[in-house]
Amino acid sequence: MKKVLIPALLATLAVSMVVLAGPVRDWKDLHAIHEKVKNAIMDLEHARAANHFDMAGHGAKAEEYLRLAEKELHEAVEAARQGR
Repeated sequence: MKKVLIPALLATLAVSMVVLAGPVRDWKDLHAIHEKVKNAIMDLEHARAANHFDMAGHGAKAEEYLRLAEKELHEAVEAARQGR
């Protein structure tokens, strides 16, 4: 089970990174990225639960970083909406 979920988790994170690196034209693009990061968090939660949260601490650290990214993207969307 772990042999399947860990690569899936890494693939999800890699896709998220590629999406984040894409061009951003306005707040709607940021909002779309924000939604994808939230989905990545949910996918990661499911992968961690399937592995009984035993990923040598790496899953928890990845989730922490994704949650930080989600918070910052939320702030970026709000700032862009207000024209700051």
